[in-house]
Amino acid sequence: TMNVEHEISLLVEEIRRLGTKNADGQVSVKFGVLFADEKCANLFEALVGTLKAAKRRKIITYQGELLLQGVHDNVDIMLLQD
Repeated sequence: TMNVEHEISLLVEEIRRLGTKNADGQVSVKFGVLFADEKCANLFEALVGTLKAAKRRKIITYQGELLLQGVHDNVDIMLLQD
């Protein structure tokens, strides 16, 4: 398995690629967009696990604990660090 730090750095790249900047200059992306993206599907064996690890490290933030496809497609995942 890839190491977590590497997965998180890939995740940050994908959030930048798929996300949009808000008025504060923070990049965010909807969970559904990330989940449905073909490149992300191939990159991450456990997208939700990588998201949780990145959240624990304060690299990203989102509402709630566990994100589920369908239920949480509209949840914004926000990049805290650039």
